[in-house]
Amino acid sequence: MKPFTTDLPHSEALTGADAGQQRLSRLKKRRKLWLSVHLWLGLLLGFFLAVFGITGSILVFYEEIDNVLNAELRIVQAPAQGESAYRSVAEIQSAAIAAMPAQAKLRFINYPADAASSYRFGFVIPSAAADGKDEWQVHVNPYTAHVLGKHLIKKAGDVFPCALIPFVFRLHFALLAGETGGIIVGIMGVILLFSVLTGLIVWWPLTGNWRRALSIKPRASAERFNHDLHQTSGSYTFPILFVVLLSGVYMNLPDQFMALVKQLSPGTQGFMDNPHSSPPEGKKPIGLGQALNTVRSQYPEGRVDWLTPPDTENDIYRIRINNVPELSRFWSERQVFVDQYTGAILKVQDPSTRGTFGQTFIEWQWPLHSGRAFGWTGRILVFLSGLACPVLFTTGLIRWLQKRRANKLKKQ
Repeated sequence: MKPFTTDLPHSEALTGADAGQQRLSRLKKRRKLWLSVHLWLGLLLGFFLAVFGITGSILVFYEEIDNVLNAELRIVQAPAQGESAYRSVAEIQSAAIAAMPAQAKLRFINYPADAASSYRFGFVIPSAAADGKDEWQVHVNPYTAHVLGKHLIKKAGDVFPCALIPFVFRLHFALLAGETGGIIVGIMGVILLFSVLTGLIVWWPLTGNWRRALSIKPRASAERFNHDLHQTSGSYTFPILFVVLLSGVYMNLPDQFMALVKQLSPGTQGFMDNPHSSPPEGKKPIGLGQALNTVRSQYPEGRVDWLTPPDTENDIYRIRINNVPELSRFWSERQVFVDQYTGAILKVQDPSTRGTFGQTFIEWQWPLHSGRAFGWTGRILVFLSGLACPVLFTTGLIRWLQKRRANKLKKQ
């Protein structure tokens, strides 16, 4: 009987092993290049990523924080009848308008979040200063139509808003630099998307040692702990960070983002593609109360959250309703667009409306960015991923300094 042998000659088996080693060597060399790219992108934009992450984590709970900071304006005593005792929207709106100068322009109405919350009205007052407007908010008791108070959000020409949450919003979306800052932050978002992708390439275990790639070595040196903390923070938060950065690019660069989506998914409509009112001759606009009543008569379920009045003669009412039952397991928001002259519902937008893939993709960007698409689970995940950003920047910077010090000692 012949002794057992492999099908391939010994020399060919060695050749196969050598080929595997050569492939691994090429991948390591390529990863070294990506490591350099990841390093320099992190050094250039890592600080800004930390700022975006911290401010984003705060904004996940901005409503709760704002309620605590402005409890005397946001919290009211609810009577036994609850919401059924609300005064009419027209009366409440009139009270808010009366509290402001004649030249003030209404921008939005934030409906009470629950039976113990007030209405919040946003106004702007034209100014001759640089950015051309003072921003104010007026709070009204929904049961008495009594103005609880008003406060200045941002004075025209000032860089810093007067209130904490508006300050955090502007820092997060535009680095306090207005429209130009918003564009710059959008461009940063594109670069940071590329940065987290290079981080994924650098992290990917070439030898299949996933346990090492996904864990922190116990009782390791300070250098190893820092390396593992950077690696695990990035690997566990990568999916969320990528989604949040992508949706952030959409919100800061909507025209450019939509142009790309429309190329990939023809027929997709963006924010600027919403319907418009056609002013008929001799007919005056309807009031906000009538528009809201029309919407609620057809869509009574859910809680009204946000109302935007028309800004121009061709604009429309936008009414947002949250927590609509059985609408979607992950995102239950409905937006209704109403003609400001006839009260006709021109468009309804929610997860149940059929459209292009691009349309669905666009409509999910804000829910995903804020974490509200998955309720408290989504909000907590986005909150934690935001806190991971300063950790990634700090550990990456320490890692770079460690290597720099080691290279100097090696040369000496």
